Amino acid sequence: MTDAKTIISADHLIAGYLPGVDILNGCSMDVKEGELIGVIGPNGAGKSTFLKALFGLVPVREGTVTLRDEDITNFKADQLVRRGIGFVPQTENVFESLSIEENLEMGAYQAPKTYKSQRAKIYDIFPVLADRRHQAAGSLSGGERQMVAMARALMMDPSVLLLDEPSAGLSPDRQDETFVRTREINRTGVTVIMVEQNARRCLQICDRGYVLDQGTSAYTATGQELLKDPKVIELYLGTLGDGSEQDAS
Repeated sequence: MTDAKTIISADHLIAGYLPGVDILNGCSMDVKEGELIGVIGPNGAGKSTFLKALFGLVPVREGTVTLRDEDITNFKADQLVRRGIGFVPQTENVFESLSIEENLEMGAYQAPKTYKSQRAKIYDIFPVLADRRHQAAGSLSGGERQMVAMARALMMDPSVLLLDEPSAGLSPDRQDETFVRTREINRTGVTVIMVEQNARRCLQICDRGYVLDQGTSAYTATGQELLKDPKVIELYLGTLGDGSEQDAS
């Protein structure tokens, strides 16, 4: 990964939902092609806000977001999707009244000619979705909905996938399945940035981790190094390691 090029970077982002109220206070990150990045931190640290700022859902007041060599700061979501960035929000991430297959069709609305070929790839990753493709998304379990949300985001064949709390609210078995699927997606060549409340499990599978605190990047290292870092263990893994707390960021 050391020879890989930077695919997406954030440089000293200052951003927030309301004028004059900053949630991010100089947050920075550099991500190489093909990496799986985990973002952890205490409640209210700005983790979800950071992802939304990357995806144009929260206005960036200062700093820049760059995709390869292009400044994409404050681009709208549809523009970012066309450039190869996918985003899976934590909640309200499926069309409940539509079938699984119809959700996938919605995911490919900007590139309908690639729908069939991309759908075949998705069903290889999520075979259970192929078996139940005519079932309404609203009738699925939380873990199954998460699969549909991830699958829909992959329909545009993104080079970067942003995941906001993918294991939130899931049973331990479903959480583990979500992490396994995330790693499988990453191994297909998709760069993944994952905000996660289950810090210990996240660091176990990611290439590198970033610890956010008070809207800035407090620590960064490989996942394994952060797992063994006494300060990270003391301040973060003790309360975040089992995913039992909800993140309000």
